[in-house]
Amino acid sequence: MATVTFKGATRIYPGSDHPAVDSLDLEIGDGEFMVLVGPSGCGKSTSLRMLAGLEEVNAGKIFIGDRDVTDLPPKDRDIAMVFQNYALYPHMTVADNMGFALRMAGVPKAERDVRVMEAAKLLGLEEYLNRKPKALSGGQRQRVAMGRAIVRQPQVFLMDEPLSNLDAKLRVSTRTQIAALQQRLGVTTVYVTHDQIEAMTMGHRVAVMKDGILQQVDSPLSLYDKPNNLFVAGFIGSPAMNLMEGAVTEGGVRIGDYVLPVAREVLAKAPSEETLTVGIRPENLTIAEKGFDIDVDLVEELGADGYLYGTLSGLSEDEKAHAQQIVARISTRTAPQRGSSIKLAATDPATVHVFSGKTQERISG
Repeated sequence: MATVTFKGATRIYPGSDHPAVDSLDLEIGDGEFMVLVGPSGCGKSTSLRMLAGLEEVNAGKIFIGDRDVTDLPPKDRDIAMVFQNYALYPHMTVADNMGFALRMAGVPKAERDVRVMEAAKLLGLEEYLNRKPKALSGGQRQRVAMGRAIVRQPQVFLMDEPLSNLDAKLRVSTRTQIAALQQRLGVTTVYVTHDQIEAMTMGHRVAVMKDGILQQVDSPLSLYDKPNNLFVAGFIGSPAMNLMEGAVTEGGVRIGDYVLPVAREVLAKAPSEETLTVGIRPENLTIAEKGFDIDVDLVEELGADGYLYGTLSGLSEDEKAHAQQIVARISTRTAPQRGSSIKLAATDPATVHVFSGKTQERISG
């Protein structure tokens, strides 16, 4: 096993004005499951490919353990990669696909067979070893791709959106299997996804990227509870955090006709700003007698609870079309009617996040 370290790693594609990955500094612990997450074009896959040796590093260095692998070819890095499209040989059996890299490395057949069978047992593939990939489902093919990586016994697993070709139900079960398997094997794993639910449920830590720049690295719960900035706050969480801009006033931030209480010491961190952005998670909003006015657009009833969707009252039709939707988790037993007006307030002032309008950094505790 090994650690992975990016030190100022930068990739600039020819003809581009901006780096695809800009001075990435990231340390991944021995045996850690690190997830790189962000929207399309944020640099997460490029970072993974730089680590794999499939992309040139224009500046900075990459280490696996104590070895500087920045300029090493992929075959010398002791990594195994699982791709989005499985990349299986259609004319080979499952066993031959899984053992192919070992055969190319000159591993004796007896040892190959033992390692392939061990991986097949881990992944529940014993009965499929003599089948061709076309006879397998998408989930089974992805397990074969995982098995091909496992038999190589690398220092680092690299996974580039391995679940994106699976249907929603299979994605949920397969991500559970991958996380459990990584825990059993204890192999350092770098996993790329654009799906923040995948990131939150699988990673020991999650690295959030935007426009090639690392925004925050933390445990899933810390990212959820203490996002560094507006981007992380809006990206992590489903449904997303409610973000509302309001005028700074005595005692808080004015949202519509309501002053949302904000501690003086928080307001004092942005003394020259006239407006601030406040963020409240859907589960931290409740229907109240005093609060900001909301026009209810939709109520999703999900059984014991549900989600209320609405927009701030008093907006013109044009403003409503461009306004951010406000989402609150509510009990469906007492759900308001679509088209009605209600008041929402934070369940606890401590759950209100406050962000600087100038820097977009979180200034609340």
